[in-house]
Amino acid sequence: MKRPLLVFLLLAALPAAAQNPVLPPEVAKFVRVSAPVVALTHVRVIDGTGAPARDDQTIVISAGKIQAVGAAATVALPAGAQVLDLTGYTVLPGLVGMHNHLYDSAWLNRDPATGRLLPPGFIVTEIPYTAPRLYLAAGVTTLRTTGDVDGYTDLEVKRQIDTGEVPGPSIDATAPYLEGPGSIFPQMHQLSGPGDARRLVDYWAGEGATSYKAYMNITRDELGAAIQEAHQRGFKLTGHLCSVTWPEAIALGIDDLEHGPVFTDTEFVAGKQPDKCPGAGAGSAAWGKQDVSGPEVQGLIRDLVAHHVAVTSTLPVFEASTLNAPPNPRALEAMAPSQLESFLAARAGVTPEGNARTTALLKKEMEFERAFVQAGGLLLAGPDPTGNGGTIPGFGDWRELELLVQAGFTPLEAIKIASYNGAQYLGRLDQIGSIAAGKQADLVVVHGDPATTIADIEKAEIVFRNGVGYDSAKLFESVRGQVGVH
Repeated sequence: MKRPLLVFLLLAALPAAAQNPVLPPEVAKFVRVSAPVVALTHVRVIDGTGAPARDDQTIVISAGKIQAVGAAATVALPAGAQVLDLTGYTVLPGLVGMHNHLYDSAWLNRDPATGRLLPPGFIVTEIPYTAPRLYLAAGVTTLRTTGDVDGYTDLEVKRQIDTGEVPGPSIDATAPYLEGPGSIFPQMHQLSGPGDARRLVDYWAGEGATSYKAYMNITRDELGAAIQEAHQRGFKLTGHLCSVTWPEAIALGIDDLEHGPVFTDTEFVAGKQPDKCPGAGAGSAAWGKQDVSGPEVQGLIRDLVAHHVAVTSTLPVFEASTLNAPPNPRALEAMAPSQLESFLAARAGVTPEGNARTTALLKKEMEFERAFVQAGGLLLAGPDPTGNGGTIPGFGDWRELELLVQAGFTPLEAIKIASYNGAQYLGRLDQIGSIAAGKQADLVVVHGDPATTIADIEKAEIVFRNGVGYDSAKLFESVRGQVGVH
């Protein structure tokens, strides 16, 4: 049988003594595949570009990279390679999570009689032990932390992962939130003006942060100053806004907007005061009256696309406040008892009226995201493990894919949004985000066919990061009952 010259040359170029680095025991115990050369054979490939899945393929991995990918009948197996027969399995690119914190809502301190949030406010808990393991187990091989309440935790976890001390994804570390006065989060610094915003961007760039996020009470002057300072250093800035409307942020040069507009944009609120957040739910109530096909919303979409502003979909964090789907049993098992109790209490407090209201808004957000993509917009994906505590790392990433399909995207489109698009935004499309020879071997092996049944994404068994294959089941088991504590 003739071998294509390109494939032959690629395989011939494999280092004769290619070796993966020696892993410390804390990492090695989760590793399932670590041979210098690995061949994944007879597998279905979803390459992440949105192209149709290809059956009966072989992928050759060496030195942390994809050395060859093609039909099993044409790709020669290198001598000495560890060969995995993956008949019945699918390989897709590692997910690129674009709203993935290393903290979560472990406990909501509410008045049991009124449901009102009590002082000191909304406290989130750092989970630097469980979160990286859950993300990696679910197939998230790269993530942006998209908001930081500690400052140094994300940077230290990134360092430990990069040096191979602990398992986890590659991290684009976001600096602490850029927030104005009036925050419900006592863990956030409150800006005193544009100079303070510039100072914080400058300081955290020096400490190693590579991304920035503006929050709900920032002023236009502060946001503009932060964007300019970040751009001067080659970094991007995203925002979960309220005091600043989406059109205002677009005009200031923001790079990305979180959650979609239905839950965060306040431009349609009657009597909206400049630089003031009109209050919880005001923006959503106003958006509930908008027609996505109408001139106002279509104008916003055109403005986003024209200015190359991405939008991050975080559907799971909103769905968790509805009664539309039962919680994932495996996610509940992962929660610490206190977080499980808090989440179930919050879920029990969802009224029929509240469920209907949030469901309608969620449906409108889905409609917006479809229209945005159809107009040429760059849609990103992430779970946002906060809210009422029901959305947690890894499981939330799976649910985001499933909800994108419910929103009307095909499974292949949803996978592209959650992999290729994130890599494009991060400027790393030459390295990650799709399956192609020469790219980093960040791959997810799942049992089944997510191209036809997106729920099969939850059957992840092996996750390759830099060519090392991690055992999903072992990673999940290592954090059972601990999310919200560690």
